[in-house]
Amino acid sequence: MQQDKHPPYRPVVFRDRSAGYAFLTRSTASSEQTIDWDDGNSYPVIDVEISAESHPFYTGQARVVDSEGQVAKFERRYGAEGSEDAT
Repeated sequence: MQQDKHPPYRPVVFRDRSAGYAFLTRSTASSEQTIDWDDGNSYPVIDVEISAESHPFYTGQARVVDSEGQVAKFERRYGAEGSEDAT
């Protein structure tokens, strides 16, 4: 592997401000801001808009809005008579 070609891979804290959640992981992302972590070390912090703690799908607050069913949508688009020929 060539030297000095890849960015440094180091510990970084990602913080979801909307959920008040932060986690420490390793990344090549960098930031000028730092945060003091629970282990006493200071790490770069990257603020994100959404994470698994605040995403509606993972929190169970997701709503499926289906104004018409998928079968009705298919029949409207391609016609109901196409399904009768398959029998």
